[in-house]
Amino acid sequence: MSIEISHNPGEHRFEVVVDGVSCILDYTLSDNVMTITHTVVPPAVGGRGIASELVRTAMDTARAAQWKVIPACSYSAVWVQRHSDYADLLT
Repeated sequence: MSIEISHNPGEHRFEVVVDGVSCILDYTLSDNVMTITHTVVPPAVGGRGIASELVRTAMDTARAAQWKVIPACSYSAVWVQRHSDYADLLT
């Protein structure tokens, strides 16, 4: 599945609309540390890997900006455990 995720830095959010349904990842940013606080993919579009792509995009953005990451939401915490190539970003 190819989706185009947008980064909305003013809202501290990554977002994508799939089949008319909004999917989001919210974060806070303080002292170059991104804390992923919330990942939401409604059931209507669930099971397509959208949450995974939201977290991957957030992690790639953090890497490019040289931020550290705290995966505070349960989905992002499990995602990072499964993708050890991002472990260097964790605080």
